[in-house]
Amino acid sequence: MNIDKIRIEFQKTYDEYADAIFRYCYFQMSDREKAKDLAQDTFLKFWEYVASGKQVEYVKSFLYRIASNTVIDERRKKKTISLEKITENGHDWADEKDEEKQKEIIYEGRQAIETVAKLPEKYRDVLMLRYVDDLSIKEIAKIIDEKENNVSVRINRGLEKLKNILNEGKNNE
Repeated sequence: MNIDKIRIEFQKTYDEYADAIFRYCYFQMSDREKAKDLAQDTFLKFWEYVASGKQVEYVKSFLYRIASNTVIDERRKKKTISLEKITENGHDWADEKDEEKQKEIIYEGRQAIETVAKLPEKYRDVLMLRYVDDLSIKEIAKIIDEKENNVSVRINRGLEKLKNILNEGKNNE
């Protein structure tokens, strides 16, 4: 495959998956700037791989695996994750007209993030891939290098743990 063809395919891949990879990195790191850097690193690694002439059968899964490994490497460098960064650097609410609705959405978003953050990482990650990034169980299995059955079990257990956390919160009110 010639380099021009590789560039065209890379650009199409980037256009199709850049937002999703950024979103994945953002939810993993809770830092917009760090997520941009990690997403960029993901595509740089992808480019280096395909430019060397190697073929990728499942591009989406391959990109998520690169992103996942990049996030893991970053976490090893820096162990702290700030939940507040999501709201500090988060969504631009300038277009939202109803101020009360804005406050409600921000409050609910913070609660959701804080609740999900209470889950062990192995459950949090698969739930994010499944329900935030809308990936199939098969795609998640390829990304985390697990069997599909294990991914399904982990998702179900994660949802159960999430329900328990939510129920504990209701009982404490």
